[in-house]
Amino acid sequence: MKRAISALIALALSFTLATLLTVTTSSSVFSESYPAVVCPPTLRGLSSQISVSSRKTQFQRLENRSTKTIPFNDLRYPVAKDSLVISATGVTPVIWQSRAGSWAGGAICSGPASSQWFVGGSSDVTTRGRLIIINSGLSEAIVDVQAYSENGKQPLISLDLKAKSYKALRLDSLATGDKSLIVHVLPRSGRVNAFMIDELGAGLKALGGDFVNPITSAATTLVIPAIPNQLPKKGQKSGGTHTLRILTPSDGDANFTLELLSADGSFVPVGFNSRSISAGIVTELSLSPKISANVFAVRIKSDEPIVAAISSHVTIKGRKDFVWSSPTPALVPMTMAITGLAPLIAFASDSIAVKVEVVYVNGKKSLATIKGSDIATWRVPNAARSISIIKTSADTFAGALIASENGYGYLPITPGSLLTRVEIPHSNIRVLNP
Repeated sequence: MKRAISALIALALSFTLATLLTVTTSSSVFSESYPAVVCPPTLRGLSSQISVSSRKTQFQRLENRSTKTIPFNDLRYPVAKDSLVISATGVTPVIWQSRAGSWAGGAICSGPASSQWFVGGSSDVTTRGRLIIINSGLSEAIVDVQAYSENGKQPLISLDLKAKSYKALRLDSLATGDKSLIVHVLPRSGRVNAFMIDELGAGLKALGGDFVNPITSAATTLVIPAIPNQLPKKGQKSGGTHTLRILTPSDGDANFTLELLSADGSFVPVGFNSRSISAGIVTELSLSPKISANVFAVRIKSDEPIVAAISSHVTIKGRKDFVWSSPTPALVPMTMAITGLAPLIAFASDSIAVKVEVVYVNGKKSLATIKGSDIATWRVPNAARSISIIKTSADTFAGALIASENGYGYLPITPGSLLTRVEIPHSNIRVLNP
């Protein structure tokens, strides 16, 4: 009898203790914040402007030993040299870089990344491109750089970066002599993100350039939502040309199908149905759609994870340039600063329904609703300083195309940093006195 009573008492105490522990766990407190984002530096011979949504937005220069921040005091800030670290608090800043009379391109300023794939660039004699790797943290970083080309997987390069510093690697050092490049940047430690500039030239002749915007990871479905399609002018037989660059980094070959989406309808171009590519080898395929639209999108489905992008040749004021259009993740509610850019945004989905709020330089606001199927385009007003995606249909993807005095560029519509949630440690007196 005494044993039975003791067992009941022990069981009751166990239930009581479990209840108290449950209460303690459920009362945890969390802190939410947006990680600071980083913009690339301005390399020699280039000019840069960063668009922000508020003059009060705080920043610091990457290589400044102090962590003190100062306000921009401007909505479009020229960057002379150093990379900037920005406390953007949920608004994605955009950087626009150019080389006078040669090319222009844009990139979103982004937070630290655990993986970045850059589909673009070259390592042959025409390249003047750079891979810029930034460590914005207060401790040293170790980063692995894995390049692939038409000749397969290249030797791995490991880099050590000091705290608050960056390195600019020449693309021709990654796969010397090879034409088609895809680069995977994989940090092992540190607060790291990277940017790629693809710039081509032959002697003194400039052949264009662009930012290559990164992809987070290989996937079996990719959507590239905004690809420029310059139509032939009077007397020309053809307009702009396009090249698909694609890779499966897995051990097995991949079969993929590419579907083209445009205002003329959706279809699979000849030669892009169940197309096979070899594992670990960068493949390039020419794409010449016979469409009347000046913008189109593609949806690529594969039986193995892939990375891909499309380069498009364009002409700006009689000069040749090219644009790298990369895949984007599905659209989510977000805000992006676009002061001084006025991009054309393309949305791609089976059924498009997106609500956008525009904030103008003078502080006024307006709403726009974009609807359609397959693809729909919308021009951002000239005086806009930011756009916010208020609501979006499921599985909708968006990218922006921008024409400027010096060239043509592409931007993925995706947030530069996401809200992070961290548990705040705290004590509970009931743990000490049950």
